[in-house]
Amino acid sequence: MSETQQAVHPMCEGCARAQLVKMGINSGKWHFAVALAGNPNTGKSTVFNALTGLRQHTGNWPGKTVTRMEGLYKYGEYVYKLVDLPGTYSLLATSEDEEIARNFILFGRPDVTIVVVDATRLERNLNLAYQVMEITDRVVIDLNLIDEAKRHGLEISARQLSRELGVPVVPTAARNGRGIDDLIEIVSDMATGQLISRPNRLKVHDPQFGQAVTEMTQQLEQLYSGLPNARWVAIRLLDGDERIKEAVRTGELLNMVGAQHGEPLRALQGAGA
Repeated sequence: MSETQQAVHPMCEGCARAQLVKMGINSGKWHFAVALAGNPNTGKSTVFNALTGLRQHTGNWPGKTVTRMEGLYKYGEYVYKLVDLPGTYSLLATSEDEEIARNFILFGRPDVTIVVVDATRLERNLNLAYQVMEITDRVVIDLNLIDEAKRHGLEISARQLSRELGVPVVPTAARNGRGIDDLIEIVSDMATGQLISRPNRLKVHDPQFGQAVTEMTQQLEQLYSGLPNARWVAIRLLDGDERIKEAVRTGELLNMVGAQHGEPLRALQGAGA
């Protein structure tokens, strides 16, 4: 396989995959960072391979032993860096996998985060989706394995689910390429600002807790200028998240904001964006 491939499909003239250039591990410049999150065994790797053309490209996160996968693809005039985060059921940072996924989404500020969910186990998978939606507005749900769901007699309305969540939902069967065109286009629209989503976040019903969240959010915004989603950090602190508390105590929180956001900025500047 060459490092850069044009993915042209017969009977697919004009579709998104006909315009997709799989760039593999090409280390060139890129315009948009896209995170790929999901529970284990939801088909994340299949989606990753379908977009980048890679079959295996692994490394380690800096200072970590957890496997990292990343690659590039081009669609239209823009190059996208796709970062496949460790498969995890939660972002509460009780494990190294969870910490890496959470920190990248929160502090790395990807332009889009694709959450791949298993259509046959939707209720369990949506726990992670809701947690990602608490951190960022820029979420696309990939409702994968839709063919398996149908085989089991499950009918899921992507349109209704999108209304419930407040973000785009794209049904896919990534193993045979079904829905990948729609996914490519939706990610492109969100990355370029043509599509803006408003996630339906879980509401705080306790007035005292809600007031505490508001006050701590204001304090965090004053202490950490540019902190993405200070409200989410405030909620985690009030919930007793030891990892976030430690990051605040040691000053690591500010370092993570600068370090993880620096790479996307450098790439954009280098690309002349």
